[in-house]
Amino acid sequence: MESKATARFPKHVAVADASFPAWRGSTKWERKATTFPPASASNTRLLRCPGSMPLPRPRFGHSTYNATPASAFLAALNSTFADLRANLSSSAGGGCFATASEPRAAAPAFAMAQCRPYVAGRDCVACFDAAAARLRRSCGAANGGRIILDGCVIRYESAAFFDQSTLPGNTQLCNGSAVGGGFADAARALAADLAAAVPHTPGLAAAAASGGVYAAAQCVETVGEGGCAQCLQGLRIQIASNDKFPKWSQPLFFQFRIHNALLLAGKKSSRKGAIIGGIMGGVACFLFLIGLLTFLLIRRSRKLRPKRGDILGATELQGPTSFYYHDLKAATNNFSEKSKLGEGGFGDVYKGLLKNGKTVAVKRLIVMETSRAKADFESEVKLISNVHHRNLVRLLGCSRKGSEFLLVYEYMANGSLDKFLFGERRGTLNWKQRFNIIVGMARGLAYLHQEFHVCIIHRDIKSSNVLLDDDFQPKIADFGLARLLPDDHSHLSTKFAGTLGYTAPEYAIHGQLSEKVDTYSFGVVVLEILSGRKSNDTKLDPETQYLLESAWKLYESENLLALMDESLDPEEYKPEEVKRIMEIALLCTQSAVAARPMMSEVVVLLLTRSDPELQPTRPTFIDATSRVRGETSTSSSSSGSKATISVSQVSGR
Repeated sequence: MESKATARFPKHVAVADASFPAWRGSTKWERKATTFPPASASNTRLLRCPGSMPLPRPRFGHSTYNATPASAFLAALNSTFADLRANLSSSAGGGCFATASEPRAAAPAFAMAQCRPYVAGRDCVACFDAAAARLRRSCGAANGGRIILDGCVIRYESAAFFDQSTLPGNTQLCNGSAVGGGFADAARALAADLAAAVPHTPGLAAAAASGGVYAAAQCVETVGEGGCAQCLQGLRIQIASNDKFPKWSQPLFFQFRIHNALLLAGKKSSRKGAIIGGIMGGVACFLFLIGLLTFLLIRRSRKLRPKRGDILGATELQGPTSFYYHDLKAATNNFSEKSKLGEGGFGDVYKGLLKNGKTVAVKRLIVMETSRAKADFESEVKLISNVHHRNLVRLLGCSRKGSEFLLVYEYMANGSLDKFLFGERRGTLNWKQRFNIIVGMARGLAYLHQEFHVCIIHRDIKSSNVLLDDDFQPKIADFGLARLLPDDHSHLSTKFAGTLGYTAPEYAIHGQLSEKVDTYSFGVVVLEILSGRKSNDTKLDPETQYLLESAWKLYESENLLALMDESLDPEEYKPEEVKRIMEIALLCTQSAVAARPMMSEVVVLLLTRSDPELQPTRPTFIDATSRVRGETSTSSSSSGSKATISVSQVSGR
């Protein structure tokens, strides 16, 4: 090797192939079109140029076993594909990666999609549509399938597979052209370099060798460092022991080229050869400098950040896209009052217009002197940048200048839910929109609690933290109070940080934190949506001031419909359906934590349209001064509805 260089591309412009695990159990794969490779260690591609190349034929296959019941599985699969497409459509930059699942369906479905690093957003979605249509035509009700096109990959299964790595397999699919001139030795050396570097490198890593040989590799975000290393080592061994080189394999993007793709077109000439030689020499030098700089930055950053999998037992959490502070400042008109959308945790939120014409919401964190504020910032950035769901606000990136931090979110044109319930747009939501908002909130929380690879507790669910997009679909916002829940704990005891009127009693009184805290808050918000009333309205008489208490009294007197928002047209809804949803809300707000349903169970209850089998028990009521009434006699003192108290009483597990 006379010269070689490595470089790291920005994370946000490239993502890796879907993680394809080794074959499990009785699942077998049919071979279609050309021989379809078994699950293997990596994704590799060899191109023979300079002549024009035909695109590779699609590789696809599916399980020989059908899912049962087939109709339920296909419904769940269609739902995951819709989620994948929505996430790919909203992805910024040239690379796209998304996962989706319906684990609680009668026949669970799990799916993953990714586009090549060089495929733009719209082209990525178009490739996904073509691949999904091909899978639907070919796979029927098979309980697993995959397809590899030149621009994208889709895989689905009836069991979770996102974090699985693979075992070495027969992945050799070559273009049939023999390559000489030391290409084999150069390819082996580059494979060894990437196998050593990629597991420790976020984003797409590239390498180049003399003679115009290029290679690139990246592990998917859901595969850990150990699995990534295993995949690449398997590929390196295959390349080292063969004269032919793999064209496709999984779960990482791996590519060999003997010419730069930008130099493929045109006729041969000696002058062109000289130009190409000069350009490629310059590219090699450029890549070497970038590689050296990347190596130094990686070595420095590894000293400053935790290793993959070290964040409270979570798998790796990748950071978001970085924005320039001055660009965000200009986008928000210097954080002017005119651009201000509202107030969030620890700071204000502004509307911003980026240089590319995209409208965003910029959250300015201005209280950064305390360790708690810094910890909350780190939590929000790492969590939201890895959470992708249609009912959760997406974090697009962040910026930092000194002690000031900025978070960039997707912009929700309709603002927050509370404006439609008791603000200037009160009474404009119809029954269908309200029901869809309730279901969407439940789905978003179910994803945070059970479908994401760690349990995330929001801790501050309220109507002002639910945003509405152009179609009035809800997206849960403000993860500044979110915490990771370790797998070996059923609850956490922690400093209280939430909003009284929405907060579960065991959290407000004893500091016990579990996902059922969010369930309680969800129940209160549902009552707000149905009634058009605030959880605590001081303008009302003391007897009716607290919404939850009023709802329970009406439930006991079998007059729940009296709580319904009078602005709704009675012709739009069925009284028995409204009563059923109110009872579900009361189930969520029961005093006994164990009696509250999981959010995935709430989704089922909402969609089955049948009466809940369980009857709710009396909740504990907490008023704005933290006085507790109901089944619990413990009390604490605080002022105001926004709680900032520290709970010193900690209950045993």
